[in-house]
Amino acid sequence: MTQTDRTAELRAAVLRQSPRVRAWLEELVRIPSVSDVDGDAPEVRRSAEAVARILAAAGFPEIQIVQEGRGRPAVVARHPPPEGAPTVLLYAHHDVQPPGDGDDWHSPPFEPTERKGRLYGRGAADDKAGIAAHLAAYLAHDGDPPVGVTVFVEGEEESGSDSLPAILERHRDRLRADVIVIADSTNWDIGVPALTTSLRGLVNCLVEVRTLHHGVHSGMWGGVAPDALTTLVRLLATLHDDAGEVAVGGLASATAAALDYPLDRLRAEAALRDGVELIGSGSVVERLWAKPAIAITGVDAPGAAHASNTLLPSARAKISLRLAPGDNAASGYAALTRHLREHVPWGAEVVVDSPDLGEPFAVDAEGPAHDTARTAFADAWDGTEPVDIGVGGSIPFIAELAAAYPEAAILVTGVEDPDTRAHGADESLHLAEFARVCLAETLLLDRLATATGPHRR
Repeated sequence: MTQTDRTAELRAAVLRQSPRVRAWLEELVRIPSVSDVDGDAPEVRRSAEAVARILAAAGFPEIQIVQEGRGRPAVVARHPPPEGAPTVLLYAHHDVQPPGDGDDWHSPPFEPTERKGRLYGRGAADDKAGIAAHLAAYLAHDGDPPVGVTVFVEGEEESGSDSLPAILERHRDRLRADVIVIADSTNWDIGVPALTTSLRGLVNCLVEVRTLHHGVHSGMWGGVAPDALTTLVRLLATLHDDAGEVAVGGLASATAAALDYPLDRLRAEAALRDGVELIGSGSVVERLWAKPAIAITGVDAPGAAHASNTLLPSARAKISLRLAPGDNAASGYAALTRHLREHVPWGAEVVVDSPDLGEPFAVDAEGPAHDTARTAFADAWDGTEPVDIGVGGSIPFIAELAAAYPEAAILVTGVEDPDTRAHGADESLHLAEFARVCLAETLLLDRLATATGPHRR
């Protein structure tokens, strides 16, 4: 059978399985598996149990729900490799971000709803579609793929993957693979596939400034005693220069692919209002993928509507720092902390704590596994070659997987597109693009059987 005939055969198999896969995806979307909640997170447990049941229905012979300490439950399913064939680890996560204000959604966030070729719902793309893509690829091979397949569905990616190191330590041999496919990224555009070759790292922390032992009357003492909120605002303003470039010393920058990102597309996808200028310097993709970025994502202070005329004794903000590929999370946190302490005005007390660190990631996307992925993607997208992209967001666990399995080839693939709105209201999955994702992974499993193995990575 020629490769063209084999591709057509697998395309038909993916199409046959698509109603079943779609039903499973919608079932998972209906479970509000928000991992970043207090307590035992029963909905995350229910989601893990549903994932395990679905994997069993798909035909996986070995399935286990795994949980370490106070971490959220993950699911591991395994299909052993034929003699001499490589093993492929397929990663996704079943936990989701909180839905936010339901009034911002055009349909209920946990009721999957199709509109104009897109499936709307929290997790419909990020990342329950990743689970569905793995199911589609497995089912398209009639539950008997030519490679070993291990599916690892994590349960706390959206809340930091804190228990992942313990899972990797305890289940290292069960998760070992020659190729790791992480279906948690994006494609370049509708109709243009991509392999993600770099992601920025992450430093989240809280900064608190204290100026008074207690609140005092703003009329009696204003003009002499600095209030904490004004002090905090001035401190946060030092994090950028007038052009919006990050002004924290000691942070690294990298290089980005020479891809053109049209400004009209950027403004639309970033939801910029008319007249708002871009910040930073360099090309758009350099600013998005290869340079540090800082945002203030929250402030603790009295609400404006009911604020009294009081000088605040303390104020606090959450800072989100994205690190360029090649940087280091610990050194990035140290640089940010040093900057805040050196630039706090008026001698105020400053406390920086609660760090949440994630390492950046970059891969040299060469070798048999990446070459095979590129041909599989091109065939699934009817001849459109995939592009190598960076992503400004962070997936810190990839660095942990790379450290645990240094000999494995890591492929970061995408179920999302520029209008997915992951983490936001009206998150959605482009269904025609998702069909291509499913076919691409099906072709990848088929072709990795001969393209790679224990000595061909």
